[in-house]
Amino acid sequence: MSPAPPRVSASGVLDEQPLRRPNTRSPKVMTRRAWWLVVLNFLVPGSAQVLAGNRRLGRVGLVATIVMWVVALLAVLTGLMWRSLLVTLATNPFLLLLAQAVLLAYAVLWIVLTIDTLRLARLVKTRPRARFGIALLAIVGMVISSGGAAWASIGIIGPLRGGLSIFAAGPPVEPSDGYYNILLLGADSGQGRDSMRFDSISVVSVDADTGRVTITGIPRDLEGAPFSAGPMQDLYPDGFEGHRDQTCGWSAGINQLTNAVEVCREDRGVSLYPDAEKASSTPAVEATKDAAEGILGIEIPYYVFIDMKGFADLVDALGGVDITVEQRLPKGGGPSYEGEPVESWATGWIEAGEQHMDGDTAQWYARSRKTTSDWDRMKRQRQLQQAILDQITPTTVLTNFSALMDAGTDLVNTDIPTSLLPYLADLAVDAQQQKVTTIELTPDNGVDQENADWEFVREMVRDALHPASETSAPTE
Repeated sequence: MSPAPPRVSASGVLDEQPLRRPNTRSPKVMTRRAWWLVVLNFLVPGSAQVLAGNRRLGRVGLVATIVMWVVALLAVLTGLMWRSLLVTLATNPFLLLLAQAVLLAYAVLWIVLTIDTLRLARLVKTRPRARFGIALLAIVGMVISSGGAAWASIGIIGPLRGGLSIFAAGPPVEPSDGYYNILLLGADSGQGRDSMRFDSISVVSVDADTGRVTITGIPRDLEGAPFSAGPMQDLYPDGFEGHRDQTCGWSAGINQLTNAVEVCREDRGVSLYPDAEKASSTPAVEATKDAAEGILGIEIPYYVFIDMKGFADLVDALGGVDITVEQRLPKGGGPSYEGEPVESWATGWIEAGEQHMDGDTAQWYARSRKTTSDWDRMKRQRQLQQAILDQITPTTVLTNFSALMDAGTDLVNTDIPTSLLPYLADLAVDAQQQKVTTIELTPDNGVDQENADWEFVREMVRDALHPASETSAPTE
């Protein structure tokens, strides 16, 4: 059978539209046309319909594609030139919900366009050996485009919306003396939240201009802490005191504030800090803030609490951390094993040397204290904090985004407002380029745990936060 004659328009001009009006009797032409339609559908969704099918549907696809490209380009440019604006937009719950809906709509549209493209391709008219390849390419393209949009909506934006729930509402507090100061607390929920004491206490100070980070470690047994102005200073004008009582007592260590403020008071500390719950905090946290402010001589408006029992999930979500272990450490142990040989209760060991730690190992590295001192444990916790900061790269966060958001939602409580996140995100990028400064309030640094010189401590902190300029000219 001879090929169909070329079509001629009403004006007598040869009609050359091989995609819209192909020679259906030629398998070669139809095969080449099918490949072109499938490739165009993937590269420029909607173009196949404009050239060979329903132009109205094609225009919808093309407009959607152009809008997507423009939005993606603007997002990249904003991220490069104005990160804080991008984070502001990315932490707006309404915009995130809208973005989820739009991406899901894109996913559905690309499925519709791909199915329609396969209809337009008319596979039965193509060469038999090419049919499978054409269909496979169309399906792969659909999985990449439609699946990518669905994954971004469900796997990234969804967890991000959920992760934002840990942050508080309201405007951010201005930096104090050039710093954002955040109280970082760690404890083991296995003790029961009602009587949980903070085993790890430190203050993270972030320079509001440079992003430089200083971490000050406060020993949990540091006694007699002075308080900044507030209800605890009214109760303990001479510093925190122990209270020996058979029914409900506590020592003078700073980690006993939970007992003094919440456990041993009938109102659970509400009369001391009536606005704590409204501010996404607790009376024990607020009292610890006041103590840390009194000790260090700085203002601390925010806190972050990490449940050490679930800390392993956070490390696992980051893909583990790299630590140089200086001393072999046992896993396991508790109060009931006091005085017994380590070998009788150790459930495992963390060997000395270079270690890539998973979450469980990192957790024991942070909490192990049976064979070392509290000072050694503080040092190890600071190592882990630095390792986690080093591990939080854009690639790591994007790759493990969903797991990180899930871990954060389960492990973290904070009163940091969402509105502060753009500033902190900007500073976090700068912070990774600088070495973290650490201060440990331990006997090795001249701090007596039972009778500390608080002015000496404050001077140490001032010198670390505001070091003398090396370029300043000497005064005469």
